Amino acid sequence: MATIKEVAQAAQVSATTVSRVLNKDDSISVSAEVRMRIFQAAHTLGYISPRQRRLSAQKKKLVIGVADWRIIRPDRPNVRLSGLACIVQMMTDAYEVSFVRLVFGEPQEVDGVIAFGEFNENELGFLRSLSFAIVFINSNQYSYEFDQVKVDFDAGQQQMVSYLLDRKGYTGIGYIGGIYEGEGFRIGEHRLAALQRILEARGQYRPETIHLGEISRESGYELARRAYQEGTLAEAMLLGSDEVAEGVLEAFRELGVRVPKDVAVVIYQDLQTLESKWPTGTCLEMFPDYVWENALDLLFGRISQRRSQAVTILVPSHLKLGDTA
Repeated sequence: MATIKEVAQAAQVSATTVSRVLNKDDSISVSAEVRMRIFQAAHTLGYISPRQRRLSAQKKKLVIGVADWRIIRPDRPNVRLSGLACIVQMMTDAYEVSFVRLVFGEPQEVDGVIAFGEFNENELGFLRSLSFAIVFINSNQYSYEFDQVKVDFDAGQQQMVSYLLDRKGYTGIGYIGGIYEGEGFRIGEHRLAALQRILEARGQYRPETIHLGEISRESGYELARRAYQEGTLAEAMLLGSDEVAEGVLEAFRELGVRVPKDVAVVIYQDLQTLESKWPTGTCLEMFPDYVWENALDLLFGRISQRRSQAVTILVPSHLKLGDTA
């Protein structure tokens, strides 16, 4: 089993800090980023503190289903799920939670559901059949039957546009991304529509710098090469997903395009489908940790029946500044 010293080395903090954070010492002053780094290191290394061992027998085990087929292609993984146990550990000692990805129409034994996106009546009926405890994230629910977390996507894009044009002084913003056609829904169109609306309001929309294909690494690679050859790369480019970004940045490396000296890059991150290869990059985080924290807190309240009244929470998206823009 890993030692506390190994966790401290992985998290780049002292062993004393690791001990106090994992033991929920409220008197220690550390940032949320450092706290999460410690829990992630402990989780990755399999370190279990003495306190966690004492409490493990008392914890209630829960299975939470995640309905994400409206925002992630069904053939793509949701790598974000593997790290959610760290968030739960930071939030509470009452539960030990495992997360499963739901497939529409396939029954699954779960204690609660977190559902992303806008669902039709058949999908809603399926989700209701799984659990009474459901939290909808950025959904089209208006009945207030269920708890909801609404994400202000436009605020994040407004922040990004203001940062790139006003603070950094780039002369234009373009887009490389994709659209996925599902049964009765399209993934990827809302992020592009919001960017177009914001740029048009500022008189900065240039359709020739907008490049659309599929949501895939291969498509991002081909779109980036074509845009470079045609001279239609803007000074700053929003890349529509982790997968597209992987292909775009591979093409830029081959072409000798320097980031951010030649082209600044912002990566649009909703639910992650890849482990990030650019942890220091500039990202537009649409579902950051505090969205999950709010959703889980609402769900725990429902499951424990502490609360019966439905609650709606509005949270902003987040521009995480890095070295690519």
